[in-house]
Amino acid sequence: MSDAHPARSTAGEWFATMVSEYDSLIRRAVPRYEEMTRELTASLPIAADRVLELGCGTGNFSLALAARYPSGTITMVDAAQEMIEVTRDRIAAAHPAVASRARYVTAKFEDLALDDGFDLIASCISLHHVRDKEPLFAALRRMLSPGGRLCFADQMRADPEDVNQRNWDAWLAFCRLPGNCTEAEIEQLVEHAGAHDHYETVAQHLGMLDRAGFRELDCLWRSGMWAIVTATG
Repeated sequence: MSDAHPARSTAGEWFATMVSEYDSLIRRAVPRYEEMTRELTASLPIAADRVLELGCGTGNFSLALAARYPSGTITMVDAAQEMIEVTRDRIAAAHPAVASRARYVTAKFEDLALDDGFDLIASCISLHHVRDKEPLFAALRRMLSPGGRLCFADQMRADPEDVNQRNWDAWLAFCRLPGNCTEAEIEQLVEHAGAHDHYETVAQHLGMLDRAGFRELDCLWRSGMWAIVTATG
């Protein structure tokens, strides 16, 4: 691993070192990233007054949420304060009315202590940083208003293992395409995944959501390691 981004003990600390290059890297390291973000946005409910975003990063999906819910109140959560500051500035510049009502919370998802009554909880490529997702899904279910929606895109395992390995190899091949990632960046990403990422299959996600009391469970989109899952509280 290069000295530019030394190993960090938490995912939030790792991402804090990546702020300046994150927007570029995510597009070079995630196949069909723009398509996935569009599909995730399309899966959202038409109306939502109170929205919670888990893992705002530098605000790519946050901007889509602000555009979709110009009259809504959005709470954006990230473990890296550096990421939140970038998102805050981007929302203020692009959607000042939304920015005037927005709330920003620096916290790990497992440590959130928020009021209930959200109409939508959404996340784009962040929940895989949580090791034990079942308690988190139960907490998110309690935070939703009746009939509220949970919509998220994330990295997921595949079954059987040979298919999972094929997906991993295909991702590495994508990263190595001309103009995408350098070998140093790939090394950083692989090391980060080994230290901080916790993948489950789509079936495991749906099972945990079911046990947490969600209904209308679905996987709306899938491409290799990435999938979009939706549920109703």
